[in-house]
Amino acid sequence: MFHRPFFQFERHARFFEKGDLKYVILNLLKDKPSHGYEIIREMEDTFHGFYTPSAGSVYPTLQMLEDMGYVRSSERDGKKVYTITEEGTRFLKEQQDVIDRIYEHMKGWGPPHHEEFLATIRELRNLGRLIGRRARDLGPEKWSGIREIISRAMTDIENVLGK
Repeated sequence: MFHRPFFQFERHARFFEKGDLKYVILNLLKDKPSHGYEIIREMEDTFHGFYTPSAGSVYPTLQMLEDMGYVRSSERDGKKVYTITEEGTRFLKEQQDVIDRIYEHMKGWGPPHHEEFLATIRELRNLGRLIGRRARDLGPEKWSGIREIISRAMTDIENVLGK
């Protein structure tokens, strides 16, 4: 369901300041009630794929927001759906300067041509998965061939980039 980063740069340096995630989640919930997975996907879309929060950060934050009275949950189709409360809406309005700071920080995240970047990373990730699926079946000669292909690709990419 959720991917682990294949590349080191996919593990972002702290994307949010401590405690900022709650503001982003509340801001999303003000538009429509959502379950945790929808919030994760919405955040991934908001950040154009450059940041996907883990379930291990979203669900505890939702629980904390519920404990604070800023959201309430209900069961719908076997899923826990979260809705912002009046108190949560009031809190969000009071913290508008914090939300503005967070979204301003988000603007500069990622390369300028992010669609091409994401497509390239997807291809690299698919290559890693292909090799990973077949790794147990590969002998030394196949590993050597794969390394040679990757080495040639690296040289070609360095030439495109202009070293």
